[in-house]
Amino acid sequence: MSKNPYEQFPHIVADEITLRKIEISDLDSLFEIYSNEKLFQYSPVKLKKNKDTVANMIGHFERDFNKRKEIFLGICLNSEPNNIVGVAEIFDYSHDINMITIGYRLNDRFWGKGIATKTVKAMTDYFFNDIGINRIQAFVMPENIKSQNVLQRNNFVKEGIIRQGCVWKGQGVVDLILYSLLKSDTSE
Repeated sequence: MSKNPYEQFPHIVADEITLRKIEISDLDSLFEIYSNEKLFQYSPVKLKKNKDTVANMIGHFERDFNKRKEIFLGICLNSEPNNIVGVAEIFDYSHDINMITIGYRLNDRFWGKGIATKTVKAMTDYFFNDIGINRIQAFVMPENIKSQNVLQRNNFVKEGIIRQGCVWKGQGVVDLILYSLLKSDTSE
C-alpha cells in the first residue's frame, strides 16, 4: 500500500546526512545556496539576490507542502545538523501513476564529497520503502554532467531526451534528459 507523501512532513535520516524541514533559522545557509550563480547554471529556478526574498521562500515551503504542491527539504550533515548544505526538492506527485519527481542542489563548497549521491539514495529509500512510491524521476539538462552522474550512481535509468520540450525560467526552451528509477529496479 502506498501512502500520500503529503500526509506528513518528511524527516529522513541516513548514515551521514539528514533531510529535514527548513526553518527561518536556516536563512543564512539557505541564502548562501540561492544567491550562488554556480548552482543555478542548469536550473529552472532563478538566483535570489536578496535575503528577504529567501526569507519569504521559507514561508512558502510550508504553504506549498500544505497545498500538496511540493516539498523542500534541507540537506544537513549529521555532524552539523543546524547547517543546511543543500536543498532536496520533491514535486509532481501523481497518485494515479504512484510517481514523484525529485531535484537537488548543493552548496558548491560541499561538491565532490558524495553528498548529492547520498541525498538521492536517502530520498529513493524513503519513497520506495516508507511511502511505497513506484516510480521516481528526475529531469536534467544534458550539460549538467555532475547531476547525471549522481543519478547514474543511484542506478537511475536514462529514458531519453525531451528535445526542446520544457521552458525553464532564465533558460528559455531547453532539452532535458529524463531519468527514472522504479521500485522493481531496486529489488535484489
